[in-house]
Amino acid sequence: MSAQPDHHAPVPPYAPAPGAPAELLAQLRADERAQRWVPAFEREWTAALEESRSTFSLAPLYEVVQDWQGRLASAPAVDAFVASGYDDNDFIDMAQLRGRRR
Repeated sequence: MSAQPDHHAPVPPYAPAPGAPAELLAQLRADERAQRWVPAFEREWTAALEESRSTFSLAPLYEVVQDWQGRLASAPAVDAFVASGYDDNDFIDMAQLRGRRR
């Protein structure tokens, strides 16, 4: 056996803390966008739960938590950008950008 690391081993998926979904939902409820974001999160979470049950994988749940944590973290920067009046007509769709990464 070799003591060298196996570079072909799969990278484990991002695993949020067990309480992350509840904490995230509390943060969403406290946000000024709660009226839109809470129902959207709940829809995505419900769909991820169903997918997780049918595939026996936690990955869909991790992805929802990771996506929403990113949205919350980037919200102040997005607000500042919108308030600045910069032209955003040449934007990149984040769904396409995430798709390239996978």
